[in-house]
Amino acid sequence: MIIGIAKEIKNNENRVALPPSGVFDLVSQGHQVHVETQAGAGSAIPDEEYAEAGATIVPDASSVWAADMVMKVKEPLPEEYRYFRKDLLLFTYLHLAANKPLTEALVKSGVNAIAYENVQPADHSLPLLAPMSEIAGRMASQIGANYLERVNGGKGILLSGVPGVRRGNVVVIGGGVVGANAASIAIGLGANVTILDVSVPRLKELDVMFGNSIQTMLSNRYNIQEALKTADLVVGAVLIPGHKAPTLVTKEMVKGMPDHSVIVDVAIDQGGIFETVDKVTTHDDPTYVKEGVVHYAVANMPGAVPQTATYALSNSTLAYASLLANHPLDEVLKNNLALRRGVNTFSGHLTLEAVAKDLEMPHTPIEECLH
Repeated sequence: MIIGIAKEIKNNENRVALPPSGVFDLVSQGHQVHVETQAGAGSAIPDEEYAEAGATIVPDASSVWAADMVMKVKEPLPEEYRYFRKDLLLFTYLHLAANKPLTEALVKSGVNAIAYENVQPADHSLPLLAPMSEIAGRMASQIGANYLERVNGGKGILLSGVPGVRRGNVVVIGGGVVGANAASIAIGLGANVTILDVSVPRLKELDVMFGNSIQTMLSNRYNIQEALKTADLVVGAVLIPGHKAPTLVTKEMVKGMPDHSVIVDVAIDQGGIFETVDKVTTHDDPTYVKEGVVHYAVANMPGAVPQTATYALSNSTLAYASLLANHPLDEVLKNNLALRRGVNTFSGHLTLEAVAKDLEMPHTPIEECLH
């Protein structure tokens, strides 16, 4: 198989789908790997390292997209849609529930698209989403602390406080991988931390995990509203696999937050959980102010720490990429539940029911598409 590693074109997306170690593994298995020139530059990986690992360095995007399987980090942007074609296998993050134009383009062109965030084994874990969720969660508290500085538009709060002066209050909505990692860093920074989640069993797990370092609360409209009234930093960390994120924080709740407090919506790539987060921002221009509150809504947060994120991602994706490269696609999907659940589009059909419901599009189960 010819595998293409595309250079990311999303704003300040510095990750790359595979480092040279991953290329070496695939080449050792008998495959050709075409790496777009400078694809690894943002992660401090020069073309020469890829070439030494056995890759063929190709000069442009069209050369990469001519491969049998294209691996990326982020979803294709409109200028990449022209490369779509029938029988192309695309393996990347997609987040289609918040992106109808991309979904329609994939279906119309017949691309077989498998989304990292939907690959799900029998235990319902999300192994290809988890490493980036860990990074984004940890970054959320770090970034929030930065924007709480007055010079960055915040209220001028040091999360740790100092003796005789109160600590900052951090509210994390969602107790999954993102939420737990956001809480971990916020605790490390010395903040008062509250985590809200809809699952009582999960709250019990978090209570055991963090002990007296956190306050846990059941996530409901009233508790969210009350917690936000004294919040300095709020982290949105809710994920419903495949679906658009639910709007849990209303405009009125945001109005009730203290002036110059900060919101970091990690769920923005799935549409976000804050009613006031109505646009995706970029690393170049990451924040805006609504209702007196600083909003951070960058959809590719881990792209800012690529020397960590590239390797963390490939540690998880490489084994699945090898399966896809070494066997016929129909055979892999029949035999591997995790990858079968990750299929979003297949031969002109939208196969992920959650996306179909959110976008109000026709749905064909993947099982009906396989020969």
